[in-house]
Amino acid sequence: MKVAKIELYEVSIPLPQAFCPAWIPGYQRKYNRSTLIKITADNGLIGYSTGSHLGEAYGGPSSLLGQYMIGRKVKRMDEIRHLLREGSFLSWQNNSMEPAFWDLLGKKEGKPVHELLGGDGGRLQVYCSTGELHEPEVRAEEVQAIKEMGFKSVKLRVHDHDINKDIEQIKVVRKAVGDGMEIGVDANQGWPVTIAKSSPIWGLKRAIEFARACEEYNIAWLEEPLDMYAFDEMAELRRRTKTPIAGGELTSGWHEHKMLFEKDSLDIYQPDSLYTGIGTAVKIMKEAAKRNLGFSPHTWFDGIGFAINLQVAAASHDRRALEYPFDPPAWVPEFRDFLLKEPFMVDSDGYVTVPDKPGLGFEIDEQALRQYGCKYYEMDKNKI
Repeated sequence: MKVAKIELYEVSIPLPQAFCPAWIPGYQRKYNRSTLIKITADNGLIGYSTGSHLGEAYGGPSSLLGQYMIGRKVKRMDEIRHLLREGSFLSWQNNSMEPAFWDLLGKKEGKPVHELLGGDGGRLQVYCSTGELHEPEVRAEEVQAIKEMGFKSVKLRVHDHDINKDIEQIKVVRKAVGDGMEIGVDANQGWPVTIAKSSPIWGLKRAIEFARACEEYNIAWLEEPLDMYAFDEMAELRRRTKTPIAGGELTSGWHEHKMLFEKDSLDIYQPDSLYTGIGTAVKIMKEAAKRNLGFSPHTWFDGIGFAINLQVAAASHDRRALEYPFDPPAWVPEFRDFLLKEPFMVDSDGYVTVPDKPGLGFEIDEQALRQYGCKYYEMDKNKI
């Protein structure tokens, strides 16, 4: 089985309301926009994956980055390098193509990808991953509604210049839901983005102070409290708090994760298979199991991204709850999974069923692709 054709589609659906991601302060996302990756083999089988698409990212600098580069003083090289680094977090990732090959392999073998990886399938618990910053009282009401839906676990966002406001967020939500719900917190410091609006950059001192506040409110994990390459500082943070430290979502290479392991930087590893590829994510999973550490893939993306990481999570040693992006009214399954024939829905117990169809287990809704997609790249071996 050989690759015969590669096609890329820009897909974009208007959201019911502008979505304001905590990790890009000041940016309003009005569309769920991504790249559908379609790879056809010479035996006719088709494998799919998904990739980033923010503005015109493929013909040069994305429009999101470009508008903030205009007017910058050329001599401020540190500032320029910082902005370029931020832009790299928001653009195309070549590893996002790799899952399509696993989709092809699973279809050829007649097995779901999780089975190829040694998994059992069945159902997997998920946690509700919120994405926006809301006032504590508002978020507390929302989390109570989330709990009533069946979710046993939720992840909050904190991103204020004033640490006391961040602490107030977890305090109010914990008081509202009591001890019967697991709460995680994402500080989004692993790859800080400030190009649209100023945002806080945490150092070790602030991370320690917040982590200790998390202890008081029984927070299950603190995610990305420091820069993704602050290996030593994260290890020190682990020594200074009882709150489990999680991260690694945009750490794309094995060697970078190997450094995290060797430095004892994390309690829970969260690679995203769209950034690492499935093969590297599984390697990280096996190393975490060997060291008796947690593993739970990051998966804040569209339905295809969720499907990919669901297959990996289903093969995990501890089958820890998987991230489930959900923050109504803007970010809901109907708009997150709009390209899929069957959106991934959570049952009343807070679980998602792992597809047992060959490959990655989903089917593309061709009508939705025609309505919301536009092919912008094709390479066909028969036309070379």
